[in-house]
Amino acid sequence: MTASNPKTMTVRRPGKAVHSPEGAATAPFWVEMLLEGSADGENTAMRATLDPGTITRWHTHPRGQLLYVLSGHGLTQNEGGPIESLRAGDAVWFAPGERHWHGASDDSPFSYLSIQASENGSVVEWLHQVERRS
Repeated sequence: MTASNPKTMTVRRPGKAVHSPEGAATAPFWVEMLLEGSADGENTAMRATLDPGTITRWHTHPRGQLLYVLSGHGLTQNEGGPIESLRAGDAVWFAPGERHWHGASDDSPFSYLSIQASENGSVVEWLHQVERRS
């Protein structure tokens, strides 16, 4: 059975967080799914919380990703670009297919909401580990 976005108003209560997919980051982090669409164009949304120093692998999203920072100090970078510092209230758009990573700074946890649409049953393609953050 594939997940689909709800057809009517749906309230999700906090407390159903799970660990991130194995190997998605330098350490496991907490993910709470808010929407789990799988049909083309349906949104998947999640709240993620990373411990200090935890960063994702390089990855892409077939239809792009909106990342909204809830708390902490985060970092992000797109391929070939500078590392950007992120704080609560910042919003970042990653274009479809844009290689990027994001994660917590070494001295702070980092929490964000991400929204990405599905294409061919996928919302993310995980690539290689980030070699260095400078």
